[in-house]
Amino acid sequence: MSFADSCLIQTLIPHLPRFAEEEGDFYSVPRETLISALCQQQPIDRALAEQVVLLVETLLDTFAVLNPAFLQNGEWSFVSFPAQLLALSLLTAWGDPDSRFFAANFWNTQGIADAKKEVQRGVLHSLETARFEHHANQAAKPIRFIYVAWGIVKIDGKILFYQREDTQKRFDKQAGDYGLVGGRLNQRDVLGFADSPSVLKTLQAENADLAISALPETLKRELREEAGLVFGLHYQFKPWRTLKPYQQVQGSAPNHALTAYHFEIFQVDLTLDGYLFLLQQVGRDGRLLWFTLDEVAQGESCDGKVAYVKALLADYGGDPLALKTALAALPDSFTAAYRVRREKYGFTVLADADKPVVAGVLGKEKTLGVAFTAEQRALLLGLAAHSRGFGFASVAAYVTLLPFGWLDVANNPGLKAQLLDLCALVKDTDVVLENHKDSLFRLSLEPSLLYFDDALFTFSASAKDLEGIESKIPVTISRASFATAFGGVSAEIKEFKLSLALVSKLRKLSKCTHSADNEEAVKTEDAYKKGLHKDAGFMEMGLKALLRREAGMIKFCCVFEVL
Repeated sequence: MSFADSCLIQTLIPHLPRFAEEEGDFYSVPRETLISALCQQQPIDRALAEQVVLLVETLLDTFAVLNPAFLQNGEWSFVSFPAQLLALSLLTAWGDPDSRFFAANFWNTQGIADAKKEVQRGVLHSLETARFEHHANQAAKPIRFIYVAWGIVKIDGKILFYQREDTQKRFDKQAGDYGLVGGRLNQRDVLGFADSPSVLKTLQAENADLAISALPETLKRELREEAGLVFGLHYQFKPWRTLKPYQQVQGSAPNHALTAYHFEIFQVDLTLDGYLFLLQQVGRDGRLLWFTLDEVAQGESCDGKVAYVKALLADYGGDPLALKTALAALPDSFTAAYRVRREKYGFTVLADADKPVVAGVLGKEKTLGVAFTAEQRALLLGLAAHSRGFGFASVAAYVTLLPFGWLDVANNPGLKAQLLDLCALVKDTDVVLENHKDSLFRLSLEPSLLYFDDALFTFSASAKDLEGIESKIPVTISRASFATAFGGVSAEIKEFKLSLALVSKLRKLSKCTHSADNEEAVKTEDAYKKGLHKDAGFMEMGLKALLRREAGMIKFCCVFEVL
């Protein structure tokens, strides 16, 4: 401020109205009196004096220290003694060239401690929150403009979030510990950015097309920084949603103000390499966290971790169910994409060399016509068991079991060579083996199409229940453990509730086969198919069927054990 400007403010201060510190007495001063005082005591014309008085009036009115009723009549009057003190503080500092409300280096941000940043943020937060909350028309204008690219990475009904950098030092603790992967635009995301003032000014403006068009580059950079994902190698993406304009008094570190956010959300599609890499990253980096759709909609995980979804939720009218429904409708970022998905089809792999490996339409399966060695059958068994999701009690050295049936044998040259030979052997059959970079292998059949030897399964019921009078009794189906080329598969037991009548009929069928035109056997088969055969737990066991028709006969396929 120049010396002349300081003198104008100092001249004005003695002519301000006054308010008593006690008892509430006060008086007002006409605006014209203030203008005349400036003209009489300073060498300025009336037009300049009017501008100075109106400028000071606007400042004081912004701080709400002047009584609005008096202002309407062209007079200044303070609303209270504290209001007078604030006005005098502002104007005295303004009129004194040596006065500062803050130290000369207070607003420096480079190389300062977090505690000082927090003080800076506190000042801005108080001012901006007050300006936002007390705007006469509830339409305060933002002074900060942020452009954000978020990515939706969805796997198995969960959304990936990343811990925000300033979680421990955030002024607004309700802002959320975790955000969707992605982040805010950096001016370097603008291709060809050359540090020009015009570009920087554009990026700090509202609805800047230049900034919006650069958000895909922002997403690429942020996914690389937060999750290590490389565009092209690990993923592709496409636009999903542009959120409605969103404003909030917010900001990281000391950069705190009423901010207008522009959010572009992208749907991320992972490659196989990207999916497997991301699983490793999530395991290594505790800042990456999966939230269920319910947790996203509510903004909080079951263990109390807070997700920042305010802007996203606001875009759905604040309705958590609407947000959850929209996220549920999004396809997963990675799917198994099995090459064989057929109705009423099955592939049965058997360890016994005397039994053929068969595949085809259920009931019409055919032998593959390939002579498998014992080692190759063990490979097929392991691939099928892992694809089915069976638990392994032990895993061979240098073999990694991965999701969706994949096995990593990159560090096991022996198994790698055997699997490559197996791929060549079955390439012209219904057994589709996938090989990714000669390191990852899997049976590329929908897991529900894979079945195992009937001899592995036992159906059990207790003698007491069979002789009782309960209408429904518990039964178990167990699958024995078995060995594969990749390790031993654990045994498994599942319990079911069936009617005593059905269990008794199944027991009768287990003792001898019946003709396919036997009325009682057909009714038993029908009851089984409408119930147990469709049970999800039964289907997970890998038994093709408890009852099956062969050569015109209805056969009970596994051992019936009475306990």
